[in-house]
Amino acid sequence: MEVDVVGDSSAAGGPDGMVWYASYGSNMHRDRLAHYIEGGRPPGAARAYPGCRDRRLPAESVPVELRGALYFATRSPVWQGGRAFYDPDADGRVFGRAHLVSAGQFADIAAQEMYREPGADLDLGEVLSMGRSVLGDGRYETLVCTGRLDGRPVLTFTAPWRMDEVAWTAPSAAYLRHLARGLLEAGTWDEEAVAAYLADCPGTAGLWTARAVAELLAD
Repeated sequence: MEVDVVGDSSAAGGPDGMVWYASYGSNMHRDRLAHYIEGGRPPGAARAYPGCRDRRLPAESVPVELRGALYFATRSPVWQGGRAFYDPDADGRVFGRAHLVSAGQFADIAAQEMYREPGADLDLGEVLSMGRSVLGDGRYETLVCTGRLDGRPVLTFTAPWRMDEVAWTAPSAAYLRHLARGLLEAGTWDEEAVAAYLADCPGTAGLWTARAVAELLAD
């Protein structure tokens, strides 16, 4: 099922303390996300993750489309190429996957992506009322509320800069393959749509064709 979560981000969080964590990068894979929740080292990763205080896996995962754009920048020592970032103010649509987790789990997942120790809850007041909250100047240290789904806020994190304020960096074949498989795992988009989407993002456009991305899935 395709879900569009563009909308008002000013309302309070879900009454049951649950939120949607919208991933547009490697955590679209539930298996990889499990290492951020249960702890452990994902295949090919340089470090092990401590995991969340609450180690229950997401109650549900659904495909989402967000207003904005996906682009690749900086350089991942794990993937050996550009990382995926989200610019909510840019024109376009971003394919992703939203995982239903507790607010505490979202805080712990975000902390691990920020190279911080998990274990402290986040004050979500600013991001829920303003749509954005900058916690630091590093990558993935800006919280974004993209809208609501089933009465609960849809939250993610990205860099504080805009897409046109940073040099774009081509992602590696391994990273593109991982993203493509994560999107296919969501069950909404077919291989042709996924390949075309990833090939058109800043950082891949002009360097990767849709056919080349599709061929990665055959390996």
